[in-house]
Amino acid sequence: MDKNVEKMQVRQGYRNLWHTDLISTIRADTPYCCFAVWCAPCASYLLRKRALYNDMSRYTCCAGYMPCSGRCGESRCPEFCLCTEVFLCFGNSVASTRFLLQDEFNIQTTQCDNCIIGFMFCLQQLACIFSLVACIVGSDELRDASQVLNILADLTYCTVCACMQTQHKIEMDKRDGKFGPQPMMAVPPVQQMSRFNQPTPPPVGYPSQPAYGQPYGYPPPPQAQGYPPAGYPQPAPAYPLNH
Repeated sequence: MDKNVEKMQVRQGYRNLWHTDLISTIRADTPYCCFAVWCAPCASYLLRKRALYNDMSRYTCCAGYMPCSGRCGESRCPEFCLCTEVFLCFGNSVASTRFLLQDEFNIQTTQCDNCIIGFMFCLQQLACIFSLVACIVGSDELRDASQVLNILADLTYCTVCACMQTQHKIEMDKRDGKFGPQPMMAVPPVQQMSRFNQPTPPPVGYPSQPAYGQPYGYPPPPQAQGYPPAGYPQPAPAYPLNH
């Protein structure tokens, strides 16, 4: 539990942003978003395998973020274990792939995305509470209201999960260079350097973290295009040098 809390605190200090936020995913890749709606477990399977660079020997249940991780015999048959995960623990499979990408590329979740995800969870809890109260009281009005809330919660859950999976797919397209060659990153001007009064420091130059669960001695993945190299750039001198 302490390790999980520590990981959540570390993620709050991540500097990079998702290539596309949740609201823009439908417009950014409409076909894949539809695929993620109608065949959500298949999308989750393909995205997790792609997040592992198609190397299933690195697979652990829920990407190592759950208590069951490493205890399900994943090493013997990782493909079957991943199929079981995406069908029986679909929500955890989507969240685990998200955490895997965030930890690999130091990606933070924006406040808008957090509000959307939080609204989804609150609506599910509210629907559950109304269902329990309707069963206890036996009121037809409450039972009808709980059914409406359950339908809204399910629609919201399916929609948000599809947008999250599309967001992950677009991020890996960026990682694999499918958006074309990225321009060389130059030292930013002085006025663009990070200051304490800025709400979000610029992501330029922050070193990327190793992929979560990467075994010792395993060769590092290829350099992802579009992400800043290690080493914070040196700022330009504040005053011109005298000659």
